[in-house]
Amino acid sequence: MSMQREYYLQLAAGGLRIPIGIDLVLHERPNPQRIVRDGSLLGEVAEAAARRYASPLAIPLMDLTLEKEDLLRILGTPEAEAETFHFGEAPGEGTLQLMRDSSRTSFGARGQAHIDSLRYVAGKTDLLPVGMAIGPFSLMTKLMADPITAIAVAGMGMTPEEDASVLLAERCLALAEMAIARSLEAQIKAGAKALMICEPAANIVYLSPRQMNAGSDIFERFVMRPNLRIKDQLASAKIDLIFHDCGELSGFMVEQFARRLDPAILSLGSSRKLWEDAALVPKRVVLFGNLPTKKFYSDAAMPAEQVEAMTLELIGKMRTVGHPHILGSECDVLHVPEAAATIRRKVEAMLTCGR
Repeated sequence: MSMQREYYLQLAAGGLRIPIGIDLVLHERPNPQRIVRDGSLLGEVAEAAARRYASPLAIPLMDLTLEKEDLLRILGTPEAEAETFHFGEAPGEGTLQLMRDSSRTSFGARGQAHIDSLRYVAGKTDLLPVGMAIGPFSLMTKLMADPITAIAVAGMGMTPEEDASVLLAERCLALAEMAIARSLEAQIKAGAKALMICEPAANIVYLSPRQMNAGSDIFERFVMRPNLRIKDQLASAKIDLIFHDCGELSGFMVEQFARRLDPAILSLGSSRKLWEDAALVPKRVVLFGNLPTKKFYSDAAMPAEQVEAMTLELIGKMRTVGHPHILGSECDVLHVPEAAATIRRKVEAMLTCGR
């Protein structure tokens, strides 16, 4: 078992409920944009969010732009252009070598603040510092204008030598994995004891179940192999893996994530019925989630009474199947200015109903 696994199982047995809710706390402060560039201030917000929700885990912002921004900054693309940047052709060997040689390159302001916030939590609080990174497949999709077609072509059996889009996907995946490994190393050095790897793009929109059922290895090549290498990186440092995928998944994908990545915690989106997924997941893996918090902003889409009913149903069914479970949000709960009070009210309902 991993270093902390018994700890997470005990948290589940104790009935812990937590949202990934730091964004709500961040936006109660007067200057969020300054805070995300200041590690001490960001660490204070992570601590405040954990205290607010009575969580022993300090979960940071689920900012899945940091590794792309860092990667492109190393390659010479300004921060302001990073969000919309896509590679037009497969990166060459020189580009790959730049990333291989980047271990001593500094991080940008937001990336460094994220790392320093972990150092704050590790050094100044009694909370368990949780790091955060996008997964390699999901980062790959952010580096390409049309990843779906490229993966579909690969699923038809086309090789990088035969098709430029497949070569582009494979090279972007290689860059993504190097950028993430660099980020994880820095977060571990800063004091992270667990890392949440977020792979929302690893889903049936990007990866055709029909192709996989016909024998294609796209899921293995593009999702499992790089994530297994991340698992090994964390295991060698005695860091726990929390694996998050709120995308539309097949049962096969859930089982592969649970049994082969063997995370301490597996976090899934509200499209999954956790009490059914329990049959696919070893009991050493805590299931996390998965209330439809993306709908909390709207009373029409998700009234507070429905939040309470779904909370009690999920807790009850997970207790019936006997699988370790921490009730939480399906993803990060984002601040929506015009619906801030509504969202907070529903998060509170989720945390307190039936107590």
